[in-house]
Amino acid sequence: MASTVYYYSMSCRKSSRTKEAKIARLLSLMKLPDVVVKDKPCAIKLHFGENGNDTHLNPQLVQVVVDKVRAAGAKPFLTDTTTLYGGSRHNAVDHINTALRHGFAPGVVDAPIIIADGLFGDNEVMVPINAKNLKETRIATEIVKSPAMVVLSHFKGHEMAGFGGAIKNLAMGCASRLGKKDQHATKVQINADKCIGCGSCVRHCPEKALSLVEGKSQCDHTKCIGCFECMTVCEPKAVEVDWATDVPAFMERLTEYAWGAVQGKEGHICYINFVINVTPDCDCCGWSDMPMIPDVGILASLDPVALDQACFDLVQKQPLLASLDLDGRDIFTARWPHTHGRIQLEYAEKLGMGTREYELKEL
Repeated sequence: MASTVYYYSMSCRKSSRTKEAKIARLLSLMKLPDVVVKDKPCAIKLHFGENGNDTHLNPQLVQVVVDKVRAAGAKPFLTDTTTLYGGSRHNAVDHINTALRHGFAPGVVDAPIIIADGLFGDNEVMVPINAKNLKETRIATEIVKSPAMVVLSHFKGHEMAGFGGAIKNLAMGCASRLGKKDQHATKVQINADKCIGCGSCVRHCPEKALSLVEGKSQCDHTKCIGCFECMTVCEPKAVEVDWATDVPAFMERLTEYAWGAVQGKEGHICYINFVINVTPDCDCCGWSDMPMIPDVGILASLDPVALDQACFDLVQKQPLLASLDLDGRDIFTARWPHTHGRIQLEYAEKLGMGTREYELKEL
């Protein structure tokens, strides 16, 4: 049975509605009072953006969600988790300060920020899933404890996952630091022929697993946690993994973690995806590359699989792509040829998170 996905294009003149009004109506169609639990906290899960990134969600739009959750009778709080790699969100103090610098301040969004896995990312609850690769997941404590959740996702590309939407937001974004390590579980390799010995990967490695030996980078696999920060900063792309075997397994583990994040919240989660500023990279990068396509719109559903599938399909249908030689590939695989983004959709459906079949209702 197909799931319903609601869709607003980015044209304000077409619908005579502002973005804020569109979000408010989408939440109404989600029957938000039935999703939240009256007089109880409700997590608003989002990505605040790494320092230097400016394509993260707009706090002005997030404020609408906060107001609607409060009007529905719940107590909203904004949340995310600490990062496995270093950077401006590696602990709760830096993470909150980054969020405040990016405009998620009380005077703008009118909701507290709670980093769900604690000060150093080790506050977690073991959630059993008994899946193919993992039998249990390490989900951030405050995500587990919150009786309801509104998941706000910036839909964009991703070097490892192909693309990131609601499923990836649930997976990496709701996991503790060790949970993120569970998902990655891949050691990087250095292609000596490509390595120019610049040392950028060494400087950025949070675990000191990389070092320069005779002008070439080397990885100590006993220290590597597979965070891939080195991969994002290596300009000659000398940092590699076994793309053929490691990436599909990574995608399955990621999807299993998304499955773990929603356990116990049946009927109490709704999702909004913003297909805006569709950059090639995750907002975890300390920069924002130019978008690959024009802005598409804002979509919402109670089914994260149907929602991500609809967003994926709308991206591929953009007229601009008809003029490009993609050789039968989707735009994300064309940008990152080694990725397998569709695995998260196919495997999530197999796990029972939702369905890839959807009825798109344009508003």
